[in-house]
This record gives sequence, structure tokens and C-alpha cells, in this order.
Amino acid sequence: MQRGNLDDLLVFLAVAEERSFTRAAAKLGVSQSALSHTVRVLEERLGLRLLTRTTRSVAPTEAGERLLRSIGPRFEQIEAELEALSELREKPAGTIRLTATDYAADTILWPKLTPFLRHYPDIKVEIIIDYGLTDIVAERFDAGVRIGEQVAKDMIAVRIGPDIRTAVVGAPSYFEMRSAPERPQELVEHNCINLRLPTRGGLYAWEFEKDGRELKVHVEGQLVFNGTFQMLNAALAGFGLAYVPEDAIQAHLVKGRLKRVLADWCPPYSGYHLYYPSRRQQTPAFAFLVEALRHRQ
Repeated sequence: MQRGNLDDLLVFLAVAEERSFTRAAAKLGVSQSALSHTVRVLEERLGLRLLTRTTRSVAPTEAGERLLRSIGPRFEQIEAELEALSELREKPAGTIRLTATDYAADTILWPKLTPFLRHYPDIKVEIIIDYGLTDIVAERFDAGVRIGEQVAKDMIAVRIGPDIRTAVVGAPSYFEMRSAPERPQELVEHNCINLRLPTRGGLYAWEFEKDGRELKVHVEGQLVFNGTFQMLNAALAGFGLAYVPEDAIQAHLVKGRLKRVLADWCPPYSGYHLYYPSRRQQTPAFAFLVEALRHRQ
């Protein structure tokens, strides 16, 4: 059916329900003469009179009454469904799948998700902890959270956290047996707690920079983990040096549980970003989540 035919039916419904061209014209925001012409064209096309007109009233004929009963409820259903879709913009719903490291999930995502989820109870969020550079398209994630430098160039990246620094730390008990390293190269002589990155198929090389000079040191040690908090706990227990985010160790430094070394070799770098494919068509729920996570200085 052509769009014009639907418009004609909507005009007929308005007049038949209001029993008045005047009231129907006011409801639709058009002139009475335009409504009268539209109904007349519809009647000519159907070969049936749909409305009985007098100088004082308008009423459906038998054919008009039948048409009113048959199509009226259907248009009401369409309007109700369109209204329901409109409500999705105001009260978005659906499931959003994210991949993030444990540290990003605890320190960046969760503090912002707590008020967000309370405000939007129909939105569900699934967070998968992973240190690998996950292919979010292949794994059917809506978005990932990684350090800015790790995000691929063909992704849209939204900063969700401030710049961060890493820190090399060890427990006082560890330094009772070994002297503190003064240069990154000296780490090869220490027992270091390693981080395994699944997608790189190996251990993470500790990264340093000073006076424009960049270094990557492949360290050795007794323990290997794939999570930040496990490395931190091992360092607190005196099992070696850990390379962890600076924010994670502040309280331990203040209380003397950890000692920091090589601080001048650990400059700040780009913080966590939410990333997703540029071709992704955003749902209302996802758009609201992006704005909730966006970092604002």
C-alpha cells in the first residue's frame, strides 16, 4: 500500500472517531476543506460511501463503521509500539558486554557503573577480565577497556580515566636481602614478579623512560600471574619486585608495607580508554554508558 493511502485512512479515522470535520481538523492541524477532499478521494477509490454528512453531524455508514472497527485497533497498536520505542530512549535497556583488565574494572569501571546501573535498572553489563588484546568484534564484545596506546587506530577511543604511572615496588623484607636497583638494567639481577599477556604469547616486558630514552626490560622471577592484584599481593609477601599501577600502591607506601624504586624512570602515560568499532551502530543503552564512563577533568 502506498504511503498516501495510509494518510487517507488516518484522516478517515480521525473524522469517524471525532464525528466532526471541525474537531478532526483541529486534531490533525489541517483545514476542514483538506479533510473533506481527502475523505472524498478515499470514497471514490473504494467505490463506497464511508461517512454520512449533514449540516449538523457526521457519522460512519455501515461500510465506514466496518472499516473503523477493523483498522482502528491496528493503528492504535502501531502508535502504542512507537510510543514504547520512544520510551527506550528515555529508559534504555539491553545487555552490554565489556572486556577489561582487573585493575581497570575495579578502579575505573566499577566506581562509575555503580550509580549508572542504579539509574538504569533495565541495562545489564557483563565484564570479562582479560589482559590480552581481545578482538572485540570476533568475540562479540560491545567495547573494550585498555590503555590508550594499546587501542587500534581503526577503533573509536573514549578516554575514561586520567593519565597513570606505573611503579616498581618491593616489600621491606625483600630489600633486607638485596640492594635497591638504581637503573632498569639492574632488574635482571632481581627476583621480579611477571605478568603474562595471552595475546602476545609471552611475558610482559617492563617499560621505562627517562630523558627521552626508552627501555624495555625482560625480567625473571619465581612467580608469574595474569592479574595486577595477584602481583601486588606477592610483592607485599616479599616474593620480589612488582611492576604495578601507581594508584594501587599508595596506601601501602604510606604504611611502610612497600618501598618504591626507579620512580624517575616511570613517567605518566595515557590512561584507560573505552574503545569500540567505528562502524558500530550505537544502541541508546550503549550511548548512555559511554557518556557515563567518559573522563571529565
